[in-house]
Amino acid sequence: MTNLWELVSTLQHHTYVDLTHSFHAGQPRFHLLPDEERETLFTVREHGFEITRYSFVGQWGTHVDPPVHFVDGARTLDNIDVKQMILPLVVLDFTQQVALNPDFTPSISDVQSWEAEHGEIPAGAFVAFRSDWSKRWPDPEKMANKDEQGVAHYPGWNTDLVRWLIDARSITAIGHETTDTDQGIIVSEGALPTELLLLEEDKWQIELLTNLDQVPATGAIIVATWPKPQNGTGFPARAFAIVP
Repeated sequence: MTNLWELVSTLQHHTYVDLTHSFHAGQPRFHLLPDEERETLFTVREHGFEITRYSFVGQWGTHVDPPVHFVDGARTLDNIDVKQMILPLVVLDFTQQVALNPDFTPSISDVQSWEAEHGEIPAGAFVAFRSDWSKRWPDPEKMANKDEQGVAHYPGWNTDLVRWLIDARSITAIGHETTDTDQGIIVSEGALPTELLLLEEDKWQIELLTNLDQVPATGAIIVATWPKPQNGTGFPARAFAIVP
């Protein structure tokens, strides 16, 4: 029988990068969601222990969206296999394009050009869209980046690319630094077509990632975890990368 303890010892010599924001009241969020509330029920001074009651929606802070988030009767959080929580991590760096155009969305040819330099995206991968948008955290106005007409301008995925990633590269999940899968200009129209496509295909995603600038394009793995609410439709996640 293989002794995995040796693997743990080996991993300790690698670099660990936390990809998760600390969540709190007043943070950036999807515009229809209520804010977080906290209540201290017990304190060490009065009771000998500290307990806080937290009230927040499942899609809060750095969080996971399972298929049921958009698809009635689809896979819930507690039905995502733990084997899917440790995956090869691919980081698509489009920070230069986003700096020039906050409405940027990558094309299939953009990713194919990335592959020409870094190699083909492996099957089963978690593919992260690095935009450095997380550097605007925790300012809600900077994250939304709305113009005078109230239209949001931030980068996002698109249906053509995500369909290709699913069909041609057999990915497991995607992630991004923004509050939404789709571009701000699309979300401002009341549409979320790319997120719907992803979840209809029984994939999942993590939104509001951070520190992708500390992770290489290839070679790292992501460990993505979350609590296990029965029939859960979303929850804050704790994700980190192990970088060789």
